[in-house]
Amino acid sequence: MNLTHPSPNFGERRGRGRVELVVLHYTAMPSCAAALDRLCDPAAEVSAHYLIDGDGTVLSLVEEAARAWHAGAGEWSGADDVNSRSIGIELANTGRDPFAEPQMTALERLLAGILDRHALPPKAVIGHSDMAPDRKGDPGPRFDWRRLALQGLSVWPELAEPGDFRADLRAFGYPDTAPETLLSAFRLRFRPWACGPVDDTDRALAAGLRRFAVDGTPADA
Repeated sequence: MNLTHPSPNFGERRGRGRVELVVLHYTAMPSCAAALDRLCDPAAEVSAHYLIDGDGTVLSLVEEAARAWHAGAGEWSGADDVNSRSIGIELANTGRDPFAEPQMTALERLLAGILDRHALPPKAVIGHSDMAPDRKGDPGPRFDWRRLALQGLSVWPELAEPGDFRADLRAFGYPDTAPETLLSAFRLRFRPWACGPVDDTDRALAAGLRRFAVDGTPADA
């Protein structure tokens, strides 16, 4: 089910005003209703373009042409003001629970439409933790990025010749941040149960990601 519930928390896109990214979040709140109240509260000064409940209901809060207030401080591919460059999607989830099947199915339909409307490649779909790794952890370790990638709605790297881990992630789009912060953000998305210092598997996957930055194809294509 798709519903419209306008939020007052938006503005005009700055700069070129072109949508270049889709940023995925979890709400970290006990219910979708609580998240909706906050995303529509003028005093909170936060919003997103869409909010998806666990039952698959999609709530449209801000028009895609407008600038929602979901990303905050951070950057991707060397550019800040991610709000002006992106569409934000909030998933009703505490951050500790699996993402429900109806919710994932609704997200997939929504993403397919957004990527088509704005002529975006799969690599344009990122997590809040990707663009703000020093302060955000959503959509978190329980989010199934590989599932999206198999449908062409995000990317998943193949192993490639290990290289410079930090340089490869920077080429893909990650911010220039402390090495331990970068490793944590990378693993949160691609190796959520890994631990310890950066290893050859991390380096091989990062090298695979670099290929997406160059030509949009996987590392073994």
